[in-house]
Amino acid sequence: MEEKKLNDNCCHTCKHIKGIKCNVQNCYYHDMDTCCTANEISVGPRNADSSTDTLCATFKPKNFG
Repeated sequence: MEEKKLNDNCCHTCKHIKGIKCNVQNCYYHDMDTCCTANEISVGPRNADSSTDTLCATFKPKNFG
C-alpha cells in the first residue's frame, strides 16, 4: 500500500507536498484546503526580482463540469 505524506497543517487523508501551501482553488492539484497534491511542483521563470515575478508552472486548470 502506498504511504501517504502527512503535514500537520493540511488534511491527513490525502497525498500532498509537505511544506507547500496553495490557495489556487481552481487548480487540479488543490485539495480544497491549502495543500498541493501534485507529485512535485515547478516554479518559474528562471529570472525573478521579487515573489510577484514568480508563478507555479505546475498549475493545471480544474474541470468543474
